[in-house]
Amino acid sequence: MFGQIGIWQILIVALVVLVLFGRGRISEMMGDFGKGVSSFKKGLNDDDGKEADKPAPRIEGPAHEAKPADESVSESKPAETGDRPS
Repeated sequence: MFGQIGIWQILIVALVVLVLFGRGRISEMMGDFGKGVSSFKKGLNDDDGKEADKPAPRIEGPAHEAKPADESVSESKPAETGDRPS
């Protein structure tokens, strides 16, 4: 469906957008877009610097020791092959 889009279709869409919004509005939107991208990049750089300054959190061990479970072991023996019903 979209594989057949050529240069003429793109130019027609661009012309319609230019007529609808006007040259001033499009340049204003592109300026706002550029400011948003630069603000986003600045925010990413600020976050990276703050994370590097913080020490890593210390992981504490458990507050109490775990008690072992009761050691009750039942012995099991393998089933005999002669006891199976046929």
